[in-house]
Amino acid sequence: MSVKDLLLALCVIVAWGVNFVVIKVGLHDMPPFLLAALRFALVALPAIFFVRPPKVPLRWLALYGLTISFGQFAFLFLAINLGMPAGLASLVLQAQAFFTLLLGALLLAEKLRWHHIAGIVIASGGMFLLATTAHGVQAASGVTITTMLLTLAASLCWGMGNITNKVIMRNGSVPVMSLVVWSALIPVGPFLLCSWLFEGQAAIVHSLVHIHLQTILALIYLAFIATVLGYGIWGSLLSRYETWRVAPLSLLVPVVGILSAALLLGETLSMRQVGGAIVIVFGLVINVFGGHLKRPRTVRA
Repeated sequence: MSVKDLLLALCVIVAWGVNFVVIKVGLHDMPPFLLAALRFALVALPAIFFVRPPKVPLRWLALYGLTISFGQFAFLFLAINLGMPAGLASLVLQAQAFFTLLLGALLLAEKLRWHHIAGIVIASGGMFLLATTAHGVQAASGVTITTMLLTLAASLCWGMGNITNKVIMRNGSVPVMSLVVWSALIPVGPFLLCSWLFEGQAAIVHSLVHIHLQTILALIYLAFIATVLGYGIWGSLLSRYETWRVAPLSLLVPVVGILSAALLLGETLSMRQVGGAIVIVFGLVINVFGGHLKRPRTVRA
């Protein structure tokens, strides 16, 4: 990966790390399904009037929108709304890297080498260290089997969306921004339907009539920075590199997520959390650069 693309990936990582804090703020005064519906409505409108629709089969566009947009954020917003801490949510969601690698191997016949597996194992150790420091991210107050399963379901949907993106790009050159904007139309209807069924008309009307400035700012961030810019850049990287080069970089997102939660939400960091972050970075380095390591040659007598 070139230096330019690596810097772009790091910008996306920072945006997505802070994204979890913004979600937490947005959910203070708005129910999750309505917040998600407005997020993707802002992504699609008015951009669809200026961006041409992608030349892809409707079934692939629908699958992309239903996995990486509707599925991922329906589960994630619901988990955070039920009490999942922002820092820990950013950590558990990165299981998408594992799902992406596994799906890439099973469906796209991409090879997994020793350094990919070693990097994942090492990074998993760092994730375990972070996850076991409950007092640092206030995990004990909101982590239940339900919220953990919801967040893992969100990560699975993200991984499926990554593979769908890869298939779409393999079948022809598709402008990334076109895919992001037009696929944002797909989840708006399902989110509004879920909001109507599970959150109720009264909650919808009250949230819209009494919307706060911080909710508006959260929606702007979620729509234009985390979605349009974030997924636009991420989709472009996935279309030009193997999934194992791009997906593992997202393991840095929880590091940013926990740090931003500490700075903006007052969540404290322990030494074990710092150690876990360092282990994750080391696992990432092994995963990405381990293939360049060569075994020492045997000197013949």
